[in-house]
Amino acid sequence: MSIIDINHSKSTPHIHSFHLPVMGLGYTIDSPVKVARFGIDSCVSIMEDGLIESMRKLLCRKFMEPYLTIDAKSEDARAKRITAYLNLLHKIVNDQITQIKAESFEDPYSEINKYFEMLPKNQPLGRLYEVMKSAKCQARFELQKVLRDGVRPGKIDVNIMTKVDKLNYDENGQALPREFSDALSALRGYAMSDLCSSVVFSAGMNPALFTYLEQFVDFFPDQKGKIKKGIILKVSDFRSALIQGKFLAKKGLWIREFRIESGLNCGGHAFATEGHLLGSILEEFKSKRTELEAELLEICQQSLSNKNKYLLDNNSKIRITAQGGIGNFEEDQLLLNHYGLDGTGWGSPFLLVPEATSVDKDTLNRILKAKESDFFLSHASPLGVPFNNLRISSGEDQRKERIKKNRPGSPCYKKTLSFDTEFTKIPICTSSRQYQHLKLNQLKKTGSDNFEHEASSIVEKDCLCEGLSAPALLANGVKPDRNLEAVTICPGPNLAYFKGIYSLKEMVSHIYGKGAVHLAEHRPHFLIKELRLYLDHFKKEVQQFELAPHQKWQRSLKSFKTNLEAGIIYYKELFNGIIKYPKNVVESVQEELDHNLKFLLKTNL
Repeated sequence: MSIIDINHSKSTPHIHSFHLPVMGLGYTIDSPVKVARFGIDSCVSIMEDGLIESMRKLLCRKFMEPYLTIDAKSEDARAKRITAYLNLLHKIVNDQITQIKAESFEDPYSEINKYFEMLPKNQPLGRLYEVMKSAKCQARFELQKVLRDGVRPGKIDVNIMTKVDKLNYDENGQALPREFSDALSALRGYAMSDLCSSVVFSAGMNPALFTYLEQFVDFFPDQKGKIKKGIILKVSDFRSALIQGKFLAKKGLWIREFRIESGLNCGGHAFATEGHLLGSILEEFKSKRTELEAELLEICQQSLSNKNKYLLDNNSKIRITAQGGIGNFEEDQLLLNHYGLDGTGWGSPFLLVPEATSVDKDTLNRILKAKESDFFLSHASPLGVPFNNLRISSGEDQRKERIKKNRPGSPCYKKTLSFDTEFTKIPICTSSRQYQHLKLNQLKKTGSDNFEHEASSIVEKDCLCEGLSAPALLANGVKPDRNLEAVTICPGPNLAYFKGIYSLKEMVSHIYGKGAVHLAEHRPHFLIKELRLYLDHFKKEVQQFELAPHQKWQRSLKSFKTNLEAGIIYYKELFNGIIKYPKNVVESVQEELDHNLKFLLKTNL
């Protein structure tokens, strides 16, 4: 083990090759205090400041930190609550790291041993740890000293969903200035925190939000060309990465990472591409990565120069990672080795790891009992974007029970997703009882021949603010306000194949191929699973098109079909040599690909 290897490991900002993506509003809200001390990066949603304040109160009590409430009606409360919570996470994790460094390697159950035991096989510090275990006397002591010095926390990243950017109003109903909108306030809360990490922007471009980044020095290089707070863009394809990357580079803002997410084989909101499959998308990133980095670096440096700001290090690189449906070591390695990715995101499987995420016991039991058909793509989101859902969740039970009682919709207290102004001057949420009552009455007056179908689409919307927040509180033994305990959970389809409650060490070992959790035998390769989801999506779109043909829609479907065909042809080559599977499995996959390609070729639009 050379000193160069160790120094390289210490200079690399990521200890592990995987990260925990944001999950819902609450599932990963306290993940940093669970996993960051083991060097694992995680991501916290900062979209719901009511939940954030409740969690700050809870964690202050748990870790014996002083707590002063920040009232929701106080000036700039949303940003201040977020800053206070993130600073608390930062302090707790730093204290945990100090404690781990002081622990003894001679105690086999100490967390410092757990830290190094969970590292991937090829991690320099992990290899040094193995050498230390067999070393004697002074050599053992010296190696332990090097290992302690190498202990670093995982990153505490934050997520802002760019579409969730409601304007806010004062007590007189007057709109507040733009910087007090939900997304901009959240960004300000993060920017003013002590964290040295990244903000993850998801759901596309928000020009006002991206422009607001320029107000904060932490997003620009310092005298050494280093950036304290980075920008991570969650993207669905190369074109999206290039457009958003150039928009930000022209402002002197560097992209730290492009986080590629499968359009359909993921949790939460699903943003389907126009038939572009993940494998093809990753191949494009692989072939164009160098020119993408060079183009964005040139634009960014020129902009920084024009603004008289410090320049980036000329060797600045952009991390590229991917997430969505990964289920085993072989799939993870395909992404890291064949596509040359810098890391992978493992989300939904960690919902079954209480040491990593906050899921209440009732919801855990429902996940374990769920059949594959219980994981479905719904229209529950008030954003109007398809939303991954669990058919047997307590949130779905509550929604159906309200309809049965002729009281559809939810009481709307948080108003985070209030964007509709069809009936009111100040926007309301389409999942609210107020909106659904008004919309159903309007529908009744029209005398529609398709009343049942149209009414069903209205009451399918559900309150995500309460349902996605509740589990974090319930898992920590706290009752949500107003006893709204029904839980909405948004797992990716991949979770259907995991059936167990796992320790953190078990799941990490599974990812790194040092051990393996049991998966359902019929689980398909994650790329094939995504293809199936896209084919189902395409068939539904074609059915809808045939009911109401439209030229623009027809062009879109033809493009979708062409892209799917190209993706299948690419996968035939991929599974013919690059992916090493038993011969009978490869033959079965090739047969499925041939069948799907024939179906598409026969489909006339």
